[in-house]
Amino acid sequence: MNGTKKAARVAGLWYLLMAITAPIGLLYVPSRLIVSGDAAATASRIRESELLFRIGIASELFHQTIAIFLVLALYRLFRPVDEARARQLVILGALVSVPIAFLNVLNEIAALVLIGGSSFLSVFDRQQLDALAYLFIRLHAQGINVVSIFWGLWLFPFGMLVIRSRFIPRVLGMLLFLAGGGYLAFAAVSVVAPHYAHVVGSVAMILEVGELPIIGWLAIWGARAQPVRVAAIASSGASSMSE
Repeated sequence: MNGTKKAARVAGLWYLLMAITAPIGLLYVPSRLIVSGDAAATASRIRESELLFRIGIASELFHQTIAIFLVLALYRLFRPVDEARARQLVILGALVSVPIAFLNVLNEIAALVLIGGSSFLSVFDRQQLDALAYLFIRLHAQGINVVSIFWGLWLFPFGMLVIRSRFIPRVLGMLLFLAGGGYLAFAAVSVVAPHYAHVVGSVAMILEVGELPIIGWLAIWGARAQPVRVAAIASSGASSMSE
């Protein structure tokens, strides 16, 4: 197995791990516990399934930590292709988005504290606490919309690197462009015209599926044999990194 193929496999495994764990906190837990527009029902479900809510929080922290290792692995893979765009990938894919995502988790922790009913919160009645907790849950959802801007933006330099690499099928790079557009469209509509978010969201979700093929390709096939010129560039880049 050559160095490029191995580097691609490593990136693919990080990517796969992130893809498996991310839906737990972003999709599964909210679908089980959050009742849209009903603070009391949402708070009641979280009290009854506090462990599940905490697992959702842990999932978000975990997959964002994995995102750091993923983008670093992709940087090592694509640096010989285009170092400037590889740096863009790191900045948009981790340096900016991960801190936002981590900070956003504090909204869920705040909701958990309010629902827990600690003694220092006794000045508030149950209905007020439930409403405040639901407010923080809503803020968390808006935070996801904000960070999804960068979840979309990082796919553009990623897609360009895939297209230029010549050791990964170009079509996968084009699908990354579509996925990035889907993230950005939903984020924009959620902020500017939230009443249409559900309509755009259904289309955006279809586009976002375009991110999945690259995960399978990297994890299973890694990278195909490179043309002589690209292989030489990659070898030179790898040598400079080891110095």
